[in-house]
Amino acid sequence: MCAAVYVLSTVTGYVLTSALLMKCPNILHRRKREPFLSKHISHRGGAGENLENTMAAFKHAVDLGTDMLELDCHLTKDEQVVVSHDASLLRASGINAHISDMTYAELPPYLCKLGVTFQRECFCEGGEDKRIPLLKDVFEAFPHTPVNIDIKVNDDRLIKKVSEMVVNYDRENLTVWGNASNKIVNKCYTENPRIPVLFSLFRVLQLLGLFYTGLLPFVPLKEQFLEIPMPSIITKIKGPDRLTRSQRLIAWLADTLLMRKTLFQHLTARGIQVYIWVLNDEEDFQRAFDLGATGVMTDFPTRLKEFLDLNGISKPR
Repeated sequence: MCAAVYVLSTVTGYVLTSALLMKCPNILHRRKREPFLSKHISHRGGAGENLENTMAAFKHAVDLGTDMLELDCHLTKDEQVVVSHDASLLRASGINAHISDMTYAELPPYLCKLGVTFQRECFCEGGEDKRIPLLKDVFEAFPHTPVNIDIKVNDDRLIKKVSEMVVNYDRENLTVWGNASNKIVNKCYTENPRIPVLFSLFRVLQLLGLFYTGLLPFVPLKEQFLEIPMPSIITKIKGPDRLTRSQRLIAWLADTLLMRKTLFQHLTARGIQVYIWVLNDEEDFQRAFDLGATGVMTDFPTRLKEFLDLNGISKPR
């Protein structure tokens, strides 16, 4: 009897303490400093309105007033940091070669027409700008715009060069970097802990485990940004008729586990921004902000801007 009372009182105390700290995390953790806040994030510069990862796309998004540019980086044979999503040039340039095997001068231009990954049966036709840009071109053209850098390959030279460039352009307070790979994120953090990092996939799974066991409020977190997909959009990208029953079940389960308002509120209270990607219609924009997301990443920056303006969602301070 005494043992049962002890166990019950311990569990009750744990649950109540966890619930309190979940709602008021600053009792235990100092709120992280937020060098910038982003509601409007342009994925690959806005891949649905201009050719992805081009200077034309980035300029269009910045002119619209985007709060952040999201882009991807690779290293060429002559060790130039270029902005491109794929390691292979086949999809974007029609050349069966890898960026790492060519010098920057040898890189071909983008194709005139590219598919939009997160919008079903959608293609974007480009204008005159089809050049693969250098990361330094982006930094020089948009010195005051936050940039979200996806380090696409586990290459120590790439990580070091991006870090050096961020420092040289005085952008440690305007940059976030990382990758789904935990190894890459750890290397980024080790190379320069002053540049905020994203949660890797492994760390997202850890985060969910801590959240659902009630341990999250007790655990310190080094990351400052959580970027996660909204799993339910898979039915819009693929089409519900093209998904098997098991695929629909997995998407529903992942959506149920990830899209938790309590989790987002806890993280934002700790100064950790929550971005949801890649959303391209008003229904998903609305759901993301209703759940408490800090920002939305989109291929269509004009659509998102119109939604924010129409709904009176204030710009970050």
